[in-house]
Amino acid sequence: MTVEQKLSLVMSKMGGDFPIGTPAPPGSRGGAAFLIPPPNLGLPTLQISDAGLGVADPDNIRANGASVSLPSGLATASSWDEQTATQAGAMIGQEAWREGFNILLAGGADLTRDPRGGRNFEYAGEDPLLTGHIVGHTIAGIQSQHVLSPIKHFAMNDLETSRMTMSANIDSAALRESDLLGFEIGIEIGHPGAVMCSYNRLNELYACENPYLLTKTLKQDWHYPGFVMSDWGGTHSAAKAALAGLDQESGGDKIDARPFFGSNLAADVHTGKVPRARLDDMVHRILRSIYAVGLAHHAPVIQPIDVAADTLVAQHDEEEGAVLLRNQDSILPLRRTAHVAVIGGHADVGVISGGGSSQVEPIGGNPVKGSGKTEWPGDPIYFPSSPLDAMHAEAPGGHIDYASGTDIARATELARHADVAIVFATQFCFEGADVPDLSLPDHQNELIAAVAKVNPHTIVVLETGNPVLMPWLPMVQGVVEAWYPGSGGGPAIARLLYGSVSPSGHLPMTFPRSASQLPHPEIAGVAVTDPFEKMFLTDQELPYDEGSDVGYRWFDAHHEQPLFPFGYGLTYTSFQHENLKIAVRENNVTASFTVKNTGPRAGVDVPQIYIGLPDHAGRRLAGWARIALASGEERNITLNLEPRILAHFDAGQGRWNVPTGKFRFWLASSASDASLATTNVVHGWSIQP
Repeated sequence: MTVEQKLSLVMSKMGGDFPIGTPAPPGSRGGAAFLIPPPNLGLPTLQISDAGLGVADPDNIRANGASVSLPSGLATASSWDEQTATQAGAMIGQEAWREGFNILLAGGADLTRDPRGGRNFEYAGEDPLLTGHIVGHTIAGIQSQHVLSPIKHFAMNDLETSRMTMSANIDSAALRESDLLGFEIGIEIGHPGAVMCSYNRLNELYACENPYLLTKTLKQDWHYPGFVMSDWGGTHSAAKAALAGLDQESGGDKIDARPFFGSNLAADVHTGKVPRARLDDMVHRILRSIYAVGLAHHAPVIQPIDVAADTLVAQHDEEEGAVLLRNQDSILPLRRTAHVAVIGGHADVGVISGGGSSQVEPIGGNPVKGSGKTEWPGDPIYFPSSPLDAMHAEAPGGHIDYASGTDIARATELARHADVAIVFATQFCFEGADVPDLSLPDHQNELIAAVAKVNPHTIVVLETGNPVLMPWLPMVQGVVEAWYPGSGGGPAIARLLYGSVSPSGHLPMTFPRSASQLPHPEIAGVAVTDPFEKMFLTDQELPYDEGSDVGYRWFDAHHEQPLFPFGYGLTYTSFQHENLKIAVRENNVTASFTVKNTGPRAGVDVPQIYIGLPDHAGRRLAGWARIALASGEERNITLNLEPRILAHFDAGQGRWNVPTGKFRFWLASSASDASLATTNVVHGWSIQP
């Protein structure tokens, strides 16, 4: 290859409507970007599409029927089910392939350091082990369809406020034990063809110009063989970025300040500022991933997607990921003959979704007419999957009425005469802005309280992108966290409510009682109303002095009692955990135990193993199982615990060290469950990278 041919592979071009309304350029499928290699190399054109929950269809694809959306990443993570994550990834990967794309920008692995984060719904929660496994298996599913998926946003893009400029400042050892560990495990499991570096700065250096992040950690310590692509607008230089480890600039012809990996990089290569060997490495990594994922020999074949089959995949994901948070007096499952008042949330026509680059356009269009908002990200979009219609199908002999909830007096009158009232509450989160607080918006708390006051048999179904406060919790009998339910959300919610399927989701993040419990009770700049101004706030630094104590680790170490703990979830039966035994053999720690279904019906349990290090307060998730058991059935389980969870990272030596001492082990149903524990002495060892 000539130098010019090599340079042609290190920058993709914008492929869609940027600026808004601009036609897709020739050769593009209209996605986020595209790259046409020199014709004599025999390489495929790279057609790149947003995003992580499905194909975020460009205009020229929407006319052909749009795509199916998975529920939010938090819903998939709430399943704690690697197989479900793989199947979900394979579904959206196949849709991308059938729509002419061979790169799908999925793989969101940023940890939830703040439960108000605008993009938390795209990710997999606050724990690095759970995140790594769920995101890794999702990527593996996508790439099984010969569609490359990066893992993103590398790293510490944990807030949207000031995301383009903020420096996330954190000790390197704590970073490796938390956020980077999630990426490390995800890469080991999913083998993503690319890693997307983030917008923010990390310890003062832009992530896409950060040699510690891209070269030292990713390529040297982890021996990562793929390429690093920038986020759109995340490249700030040519030589500096290339020498730090950036291999490909994304959409550089239009969205960055200038096309840095165009003529600028070419000049730096020709003058020797960027060695030819570095350019060769950049190109080698890109070519290696093209062949490793199968893009070169499995070109997309444009054809219709199987909407019915794919919607069932999305529905199954939601059925496993919805979390039953409260079920007082077994109010759920509903009787099919019950008189039910359904209130709010546009449940008569659909389910809400999160906004931004992950937005999948609904098949059939948005059933909720918005205000016509033109600024980013526009009005909330709903998928036309009506919980109300699905409830009628589940209970054809029942009496089900609906009120929009905009008139509280009418809603309470409807609820007063029903056996059960179900209030659907929504929260719109989107890329580019964090939510200002943890409250439900638009007076929905008042609506729920008013309904519960006239009908004590009230159930709340939450369609949210984040945890929310629940001042009405003591007044209601049931709470279901449905997250953003996706294209199959209506039937999934109805089947859960009526017991056609039992809830099995467990929280991947902590629900706090108030923002005062958080490591950072306030987000500097969150009150700014313009999303673009908010993203570009300057001179922002956020010291993550909580270190690796993210989420439940922080709550546990500081003896804070959450509203609902990480790992929590109810179902329609009960389980018993017994006989916890820990074995340590040749640097391998295993936990064995017995799980029994002691309730009246079949169900799924998610027993979790937490560990407490001898020299560190707070517990850490070290393993879990997802077990389906019939009523009365019991099973013996043995889990290999993740050794890096038992260790501290030694930044000076570049290795993990398991300390010697007394470790505490919990077999638990959540991060706050201390009912079954044991102490074992572990003789430490070092884990080399």
